[in-house]
Amino acid sequence: MNDLRTKIMEIAKRRGIFWKAYEIYGGLAGFYDYGPVGSALKNNILNLWREIFVISDSLIEIDSPNLGPEIMYIASGHADKFTDYMVKCQKCGHAFRADELLKDHIPDAEGLDADRLWKELQAHQIKCPDCGGDLTYPERFHLMFPTTVGLGKKAFLRPETAQGIFVNFPILYRLNREKLPLGVAQVGKGFRNEISPRQGLLRLREFNMAEIELFIDPEENFELDSFGEVKIPIKTRDGSESVLTAEEIAKRGIARPEIAYYMAKTLKFLKTLGIPENKIRFRQHHHNELAHYSQDTWDCEINLSLGWTEVIGISYRGDYDLKRHMDFSARDMTAIRRFKEPKKIKVKKVRPRMEILGPMFKSKAKKVAELLEKKEPSPAGIEVELDRKRMLITPEAYDIVDEEITVGGERFIPHVIEPSFGIDRILYAVLEFAYYERPETGYKVLRFPPKIAPIKAAVFPLMTKDGLDGIARDIKVKICGNGIPCYYDDSGSIGRRYARADEIGVPFCITVDYQTREDNTVTLRERDSAQQKRIPISALTSVLKSLVEGTKSFDDL
Repeated sequence: MNDLRTKIMEIAKRRGIFWKAYEIYGGLAGFYDYGPVGSALKNNILNLWREIFVISDSLIEIDSPNLGPEIMYIASGHADKFTDYMVKCQKCGHAFRADELLKDHIPDAEGLDADRLWKELQAHQIKCPDCGGDLTYPERFHLMFPTTVGLGKKAFLRPETAQGIFVNFPILYRLNREKLPLGVAQVGKGFRNEISPRQGLLRLREFNMAEIELFIDPEENFELDSFGEVKIPIKTRDGSESVLTAEEIAKRGIARPEIAYYMAKTLKFLKTLGIPENKIRFRQHHHNELAHYSQDTWDCEINLSLGWTEVIGISYRGDYDLKRHMDFSARDMTAIRRFKEPKKIKVKKVRPRMEILGPMFKSKAKKVAELLEKKEPSPAGIEVELDRKRMLITPEAYDIVDEEITVGGERFIPHVIEPSFGIDRILYAVLEFAYYERPETGYKVLRFPPKIAPIKAAVFPLMTKDGLDGIARDIKVKICGNGIPCYYDDSGSIGRRYARADEIGVPFCITVDYQTREDNTVTLRERDSAQQKRIPISALTSVLKSLVEGTKSFDDL
C-alpha cells in the first residue's frame, strides 16, 4: 500500500469516513462501512450527480430490486458470460484475477483468453504476490452471487442496476408519452463476487452505482449543444492520445455523439468534485475487452496514486438488451418511429381460405382466420394457439398476397447509451485529491469543495463561559435549521478545534468571541486559506449559502 493510500485509510477510519466492515469478526474482504462523514460525502456526490445528469437533462429515475430472477440474467447474458479468469497459488492457496497480475506487463490483459493469459504469466515469470509460489492454470470464475427466493426459485444479486431499467422499458416508454430519447437513471447497490478485492474502495463486492440508460433512435441526430466545445482528453484503442472537442470526436466518427456528450458532462462533474482536469482521460476499450453487450465502451480514468484507474464507463449497448428481453419474455420492447409524411408500402398479408378452414374447424373457423391474419406470412405453415393448444395451419389453408398500405410510422427496437458511475471509486478519488498536509504544522486537511463537503460549518465559542457558549449554540441551531449541515464544538483549544474540522473537510468555521457580545459579529474562517473575516450574525446564513453554492468567494466578503 502506497504512502498516500495509507494516510487516507488511517484518516478515513479515525474520522468516520469509512472502514472495513465486520471488523469485530475479522472483517469480510470487499465490504466496507461508511461512517457519518463518509455517508454524508457519498450523498453529496450523488446529489451533485443528480443535479448535473438527471435534473438538468429532465431524466426520470426509478428504484428497482437488488434481486433478480435467473431467467432475466439468462436473457441479459450475465448468467453465462459474467466471469473473470482466476489463478490460485499452489503453495498458500490464495486466489487472484489473472489479468490483474499482468496489468503492469501488457496493456490489454483483461481481454485475453485462458491460453493467452497462461502464456503471458509464464513469459513474465509471474508468481504468487503473497508467498512467491507457483500459480495454477487460469479458470473461469462466475462473478454473480446466486441465491434462492421462496421455495427454491433461482435468483441473483444484481451485478449492475441496468437490467431493472431494461425490463421496465415498456412502462417507462408509455410514461414518457412514447417519445425518444428517453433517459432513465437509477442509483443503488451492485454486487460482484470479486476474486481478490484488495484495493479498499476501488475493488468491492458490494458497491454503490449511479447509472443512466439513454434509449435512442439510432437514425435520429443527437445535438451536443454547448457541450460540443468542451475539450476532452482521449486515448483510442490504437494507443493514440489527443485532446479533441466533443464535436470533433463525433464528427470524426471516433465515438457516437451521445458518448461524446457524456464525456463532456463527466468532465464537468469530476472537476466540480475537485478532480484536476489533467488527471482525467477517456480510454476506449480494445475489441477483445468489450463486455458481451457492448459495441463500444470508453472508460473514464483518473490518475490516482496507484496509476490510471477506471471510475466511470460509457457504453454503446446497441439494441442488445431490449432485443434479448423481447426474445425471452415475448413482450414488446419496441418504440415507434413516426414519419414526417405518411408512406405507402407494400406488405405481404395472410388471406385465410374459409372454404378450407370451415370444414376443418367448424364454428371456430372464424377465430382461426383472425389469428392467421395477425401472423407473419410463412410458406412453410403458420402456428396459432387456440383454446390453449398450438396447431400448425398448412399453406393450402391460406394465400399470401401483396397489399399496399399507408403507414404513419414503423416499430423498431431502441438502442442504448449507458454511462455507469462507480460512486465508491469516485469518492476515493475525491479523498486522494482533497488530502493535504499544512507545511507549517503537518496537520492533515481534506480540501473538499464546499458543495460536497459533508459538514459545511462548525461553530466554536472562544470560552465556555460568559454566555459565549449559549450564543454559539443558538447560531448552530439557526444554521442547521436553514438546511446547512453544521456542528458545535467547545472541547480543547481553538487551534485543536480548527484542526479537527480541517480533517473532516469542514470549509468554514465560526468563532463566537467577546466582540460578538458587543456588535453581534462572529469570526468566519476559511479552511483552505486559514483567513478570517468578521460577519454579522444576521447575515451568516445567507453568506454560508452563497459560499457553499459558489455564487460568492471568500475574497468577495
